[in-house]
Amino acid sequence: MNVLVLDDAQINVTLLCLLLKKIDKCKSVSFSEPEAALAWCANHVPDLIMVDYMMPAMNGIEFIRRFREMDGCHDIPVLMITANNELELRYQALDAGVNDFLIKPIDKIEFLARTRNMLALRKSQRFLEDKAMWLDESVKKATAEILERERETVFRLSKAAESRDPETGAHILRMANYSKIIADQLGLSSQDQRLILEAAPMHDVGKVGIPDNILLKPGKLTPEEFSVMKQHTLLGYEILAGSSSNLLTTGAEIALAHHEKFDGSGYPNGLAGEKIPLFARIVAVADVFDALTSERPYKKAWNKENALAYLRDGSGLHFDPVCVDAFFAGLDRILAVKNLYKDDQY
Repeated sequence: MNVLVLDDAQINVTLLCLLLKKIDKCKSVSFSEPEAALAWCANHVPDLIMVDYMMPAMNGIEFIRRFREMDGCHDIPVLMITANNELELRYQALDAGVNDFLIKPIDKIEFLARTRNMLALRKSQRFLEDKAMWLDESVKKATAEILERERETVFRLSKAAESRDPETGAHILRMANYSKIIADQLGLSSQDQRLILEAAPMHDVGKVGIPDNILLKPGKLTPEEFSVMKQHTLLGYEILAGSSSNLLTTGAEIALAHHEKFDGSGYPNGLAGEKIPLFARIVAVADVFDALTSERPYKKAWNKENALAYLRDGSGLHFDPVCVDAFFAGLDRILAVKNLYKDDQY
């Protein structure tokens, strides 16, 4: 246990340090100038402060006020040693953060008893701090394990949908990363950026419930077939909704609304404008751009210029203009992602 002793009279410092040697596992560090003691405290955390009241440059109360303002020093026990027994002084010292007092001349037995009591208090504080830190680390570890299981669930659900869909695994990686870039350009928090990156791959999970003759049809769907295809948004929502997981709940929201259009002409609920959840508006831009620029059994890939023109033309109609602007603001990063994840590699 480290005890900081501060007194402008060297004889007093020497006396206190000699007495502290009688306490097991107690180490003293002494100062005769308050500024030097504060400088030491900036890089070390003492277990107990012993401070004189009467000092020429800075009295003990001012020293304690400044000490208490330092990080990690709010709860450190402080013992003030003074020849002044006035109540007003004690009130000021208590207000500044002093925990106990000793009156000069010091009684050896009282000094040792009070010091041991205050070090025992500090030892209890440190035990609780260590326990709180251990609990915090345990919670973080458990939370990380839960998040990892969630991510595995998302991956498996996305793979299940992908196995029945002509779209490739690279499409899922690209559109999820596009979504994260758009979210970043919109100024969303790093937590939200991570959330949309992990939830976006679930956007088409409902396709697991669409019949193969419709899902894998190489040509244009009939109105009746398209009506069935549109059900994948509702199926995806039903698969993911109702979970206590924020990730799966967000995935459900995206699955349900990523085919809504800004002008209200989309499906399944005909939502318009900001009534469409923001994450779904972001994913709509990312998903359509990648779908247009990717080759499928039923279509050729569009070139980049035509796909970008489609997004511009659809701004305010199909797409949220703010999300389109964010997409173009991050276009260099988006094209880098497109080049990174190739269809033939995933």
